[in-house]
Amino acid sequence: MRRSVMISYMKTMKLHRCILEMRLKNTGVYRSQHQILMILTDHTNLSQKELAERLYVSTATIAVSVKKLEQGGYITRIMDQNDNRMNKLCLTEQGRHMVEISREYFMSVETRMFHDFSKEELAVMEQFMNRIYNNLSEIQMDKDMTERED
Repeated sequence: MRRSVMISYMKTMKLHRCILEMRLKNTGVYRSQHQILMILTDHTNLSQKELAERLYVSTATIAVSVKKLEQGGYITRIMDQNDNRMNKLCLTEQGRHMVEISREYFMSVETRMFHDFSKEELAVMEQFMNRIYNNLSEIQMDKDMTERED
């Protein structure tokens, strides 16, 4: 039973990702770059390291995306006033416009994805997803503790 649930979950997430990528393709900005723009909308002046931590990816992975977004005029780097060695990332006007476009795409997919679910069903689904997340977080904490002991 668990295996079939896992397969359904993975198929659903893959299809969701494919649909978003298809919708976002004509913007010239990749899905992962849209995620960066969305985070910078809600959390201004993050460093690349802080951004990487929020996305659970390496700083090297973030560096490539940040460089492309900067070259595209979507973000800019501002030197940290407290530490000249550190840059903070900020959205440009073009970046804010792209976030508006992204949100429209994401909301249209989300609306269609959940269109025939009741509020109660969505609440139960959210509870299940939170439990899964908490269980996975415990695994991550165990991993972190093991690495510290080594």
